[in-house]
Order: sequence, then structure tokens, then C-alpha cells
Amino acid sequence: MQNNSFSIYSLMEQFFQKSQPVQKIKAGIILFQEKDPVENVYLLIKGSFALGRVHLRGKDFILKILNERELIVEYQLFKANPRYQFYAKALTDCEILSIKREHFEDFILTDSKAMNALAAWLSTGYLKSQMKCQDLIMNGKKGGLYSILIRLCNSYGVMTEKGFQIDLPLTHQELANLTFGTREVIQRALKELREKGIITYENQKFTINNIHYLKEGVDCQNCSYEICGIN
Repeated sequence: MQNNSFSIYSLMEQFFQKSQPVQKIKAGIILFQEKDPVENVYLLIKGSFALGRVHLRGKDFILKILNERELIVEYQLFKANPRYQFYAKALTDCEILSIKREHFEDFILTDSKAMNALAAWLSTGYLKSQMKCQDLIMNGKKGGLYSILIRLCNSYGVMTEKGFQIDLPLTHQELANLTFGTREVIQRALKELREKGIITYENQKFTINNIHYLKEGVDCQNCSYEICGIN
């Protein structure tokens, strides 16, 4: 998300922060479940949330991971009696601002800057979703893994002597959930990358030693970080 004065996050923060208390959420807490009635939208001030859904057969799919200064709005706007499309689970300890859905929608409808900022935010989100679909369809499971690792670098990467360390603890299962593949398939692909020296994995954190290898594997278009993120 763009962190300028006209981003939807910044405008909502300015408007609501004085009237709403900051809530602390522990890692592992479910903020809402898929198909729950929508009561609130949320400003994620600090920490990381996973948004996803569980398939009928029990397979967990993580659609995106949000970090600080993000807006959590996972329903069809301005619809009567809406329900959440996905679940939201805290991956780390978080701080959030909870805003009543009605207050949020009234704010959008009565503030032209907020409406324009929301439209820009939704447009960016649409492009992100299209690019993720493209990577999974055109490059298969292995390419999908490469794409997710690149996106994680853009959102959470910290430059070190060895390369980009993804500063977010992730298990192999969570990475599989992000790529919509099975743990076994992802583990084989990760083993191959480790043997080639492309990645390392310590203390549940991945380090990408050669990001150019991953980019070549998916014919990377070098999109801006705003588009090529995990959020």
C-alpha cells in the first residue's frame, strides 16, 4: 500500500484513531471466519495477518499475508448483510484498530478523497490478484513457489551478506498453503533450491541467496513492489 497522505489507510487512520482504541491480538488468534457476518473492518497497525480459506476437504489456502499499515476489508462493499469471504488469522502478535462497517462505509461515501483512495487501493489489489493468477497458471507449482518467494522478498526481505532474508517465520506447510500446493511437492522444490545454493532455511526463516535465479524461472516482469507483494 502507498504510505502517502492520500492512501486509504492514512485517511482512515487520521479520521478514526482518536475515537477507536488500539487492540492487541496474540499470534494464532482468528479475527473472523469465512462466512461470518461482517461487523468491522480493521486497520492493521503492527504485525502480520494471513487471509485465506479452508477447502471442504480440509486443505488450507493462504491467499495473502498483510503486514503493518494495511486495511483488512474482506467482503463485498455496500451490500446489505454482507459476510466475510475469507478467514483472518494473526501470524504474529498484532495491533489493530477496529472500525464498525457502517461507520467505514459512511466515511467512504461522504469523503471524496477517501472514495478516490479506496478506488486506487482496490485497483492495485485487482492487479496483484491477476499477476498471482498469471504466475500460477503459466509457471506451474514450481514457478508458483518461485513467484511467492519473490513476493515475500519484496514484502518482508531484509538485505544481508547472504542475500534477502524473509523476515517472517514460515513453516513448509504455510509456504505450501501460499502456493496452493501440497507440502510434499513444495518440500521437493525447496530441497532442489537448497542443493543449488539458491536458498537457505534457518529458524523458520528463508534467505534467498540468488533471487535472479528465481526471477529467470518465472520470466519476471520486474513489477513495482506495490504490485509484486504478498499482500
